[in-house]
Amino acid sequence: MKIVVDTNIVFSAILNSNSWIGNIILNSGKTITFYSPKYLQVEIQNHLSKIEKITNLRNSEVRELIEILYTKIHFIAEEFIPKETLAKADLLTKDVDFDDVMFIALSLHLNCKLWTGDKVLISSLTKKGFINFISTQELKENFF
Repeated sequence: MKIVVDTNIVFSAILNSNSWIGNIILNSGKTITFYSPKYLQVEIQNHLSKIEKITNLRNSEVRELIEILYTKIHFIAEEFIPKETLAKADLLTKDVDFDDVMFIALSLHLNCKLWTGDKVLISSLTKKGFINFISTQELKENFF
């Protein structure tokens, strides 16, 4: 199964790698293939000092954990997403959050579900007919 994973999910896995989210990403093996736009790496980097404060881990420990998580995700450069798909994702996310455009675009491009914990995003996109989401609970029930 292919799944696009967004920043809040990876952020959660970094904050608690022993959580269900961390376990799903780290231990899904060949059952699930995770994808994300390269933009996720930019967002994580932008919040690195916040992550260090919350986890009370040293910079080197946080970076090591992030690198381990990144080995479980296939990163797709945004330029490989067709312009038409980006335009559609832009329309869907216009009134929600610009930071979500690439994740929605990649989900559309790969024709796979988006794993997010962003309830505002889910609600807004569902109203617009985008329902291609998967929850942590669904992953937990179906794969673990």
